Amino acid sequence: MQWIIFMLLLFISSMEMLTQNRGKKQASAGLLENCTGCVLCSEDNGCITCHHRLFLLIWRDGIRQYGMCVHTCPPGYFGVRGLEVNRCTKCRSPSCESCFSRDFCMKCKDKFYLHKGQCFRQCPPSTAAQPGTRECQETCEPGPWSQWSTCTHEGRTCGCKWGLETRIREVSGTTREEGAACPARLETRKCRMRKHCPGGEHCAA
Repeated sequence: MQWIIFMLLLFISSMEMLTQNRGKKQASAGLLENCTGCVLCSEDNGCITCHHRLFLLIWRDGIRQYGMCVHTCPPGYFGVRGLEVNRCTKCRSPSCESCFSRDFCMKCKDKFYLHKGQCFRQCPPSTAAQPGTRECQETCEPGPWSQWSTCTHEGRTCGCKWGLETRIREVSGTTREEGAACPARLETRKCRMRKHCPGGEHCAA
């Protein structure tokens, strides 16, 4: 009878040790998975420092924070290289998907337009939304039209039945940027020329 009790106790003790070892292996495996690329790692908070060329990404879950070593920073972050550690720093604007620095955005999230490093739901005045690039493009502010020019045909002002006359308008120097969305600055229209020229000159055929 005592022998049977001894065997039962030995079996129970073995099962407990097996369960504990299995739990330790699972915890070690989980820690190893969370510490990929780490130089220093915490079981509770993940990576603390990373290998050279990797970035330390820290995110929060309630009051706890976790560290992870990544090759490139995720959307909404930009990489900052330092002497001791490279970090992923979050863009200040929540509507920014990719930024060059904390306050200068390079690409905005959907439904936002980019203009001079900032994200807008609607483009500012004097700009026009470009749906293809999701950017606000500068628009030109043209001045008034000039008077129509003299009616001419191949340099002549008379001797032909029809010619062309033109008019132009200047654009504000502050908005005359390359690629700006400008309205037409030159117009032409058909006009009737003087039929007879002094000296009897005629229009070339």
